[in-house]
Amino acid sequence: MDSHTSSGPPIPPGYVIEEFTPEEIAVLERHFTSTDGPVFAIINLPEVVKGALFARYSRSPKSVRRLFLDEFYDAGAAGIEEPSAHAGVDIERARVLYQRVFSDFGDDSVAQLGGIHLACEQASNILTKVLEWGRIAAYLEQSTRYIFYDQRLGDRYRYLVPPEIASSPLDAEYRATMDMVFDTYSRFTDPLSEFYRAMYPKQDGDSEFVYRSTIRAKACDDLRGLLPASTTSNVGIYATGQAYEALLLRMRAHPLAEVRAYADLILHELRKVIPAFLRRVDVADRGVAWSAYFEATTRQMAELAGELSVEPRVRPEVTLVDWDPDGEDRIAAAALYSVSDLPDDQLLDHVRGLPGVDRERLIRSYVGERANRRHKPGRAMERSGYRFDILCDYGIFRDLQRHRMLTIEWQRLGTKHGYIVPESLEGIGAETAWRDVMERTADLHTKISGTLGPDVAQY
Repeated sequence: MDSHTSSGPPIPPGYVIEEFTPEEIAVLERHFTSTDGPVFAIINLPEVVKGALFARYSRSPKSVRRLFLDEFYDAGAAGIEEPSAHAGVDIERARVLYQRVFSDFGDDSVAQLGGIHLACEQASNILTKVLEWGRIAAYLEQSTRYIFYDQRLGDRYRYLVPPEIASSPLDAEYRATMDMVFDTYSRFTDPLSEFYRAMYPKQDGDSEFVYRSTIRAKACDDLRGLLPASTTSNVGIYATGQAYEALLLRMRAHPLAEVRAYADLILHELRKVIPAFLRRVDVADRGVAWSAYFEATTRQMAELAGELSVEPRVRPEVTLVDWDPDGEDRIAAAALYSVSDLPDDQLLDHVRGLPGVDRERLIRSYVGERANRRHKPGRAMERSGYRFDILCDYGIFRDLQRHRMLTIEWQRLGTKHGYIVPESLEGIGAETAWRDVMERTADLHTKISGTLGPDVAQY
């Protein structure tokens, strides 16, 4: 057959519709969104089966629907009663295939073929940034910008008491300081909201919901500078097996007990749904050795950094430290590359010989008429590189850290660079209280750093 047999957009001319028996179609309908079209989604199958199907895809002349029927479905095992979602699906065969391709053959790419939604709750802001380090995953974090952190969770405010501190003589002082910080935060949520309502009164036609959300965001933006990095948050992650493996290998090598404990929790839960993707994580000569390598190199670099006897110089908050002096030429040449037949070096020579106005016209044409921030130019803009060194407070850092297309490195959180007092705090008479919080937490940071180390002092 060469025509479409089900509802939907027309099938491209020449596409050959695969023949299936009525019984096979009944099975396929439980696991594929289309049984005859060239594009379809796979549904109601364990991640390991979906991954194994695609792993076989590259080494078989069969279609994925035929592969499923021939290699991952047993009609006899399905039974004669009303089939369950996975009835007849050979999950064990998929696991064995995955182990052979992924673990034994070392084909890491197949670990990209299965994904899981994972929730990590009541994680400190230190841990959330560890969880969100990887590029090849999607994250959504409970925001300090849109909700107030003035309510207690259980018997205390929403902050973590790290195991290192809980078992130390500094435990009582730490808890008292955190309570003082959150008490101060809570004291000013209403006054600051009123301050912004007076500054930005609601206009006729404004949605009440949007107006309240805007005022809340302004107050949260200012007050979140008070929140310590021990503040707990919830993080949702969607990632492939490969991304989770990379995350766990780093977490198991981390110096903080909270991070290592969450690694164990994550591994335990993921193994309930994608065990084949994570077989190597705690194998001695695989994942354990890999984590040990991370731990050793980090320790060695920290020791070398400790030998530095240089104090930071006073400098602007943003410094351009490195750039490509030929960046515009390279971008213009790259913009032409995909639409011409010339090799890269010839295009670069051509662009360098152009008058500046023509080079500018090339780049402007490539950027085009951007109607909004989602209209992004192509990858030619990545041909040039710029490196900035940014000194900022934690609120600004949180916003910058979200841009994972960039390569972002950050230092340990600390107090040596001072702090910022939002102007609005002066308007409600809160500046003194703000400075009291900063001085008290800086004093505690110094004590923790001296006894438990700078990593724990970040909290």
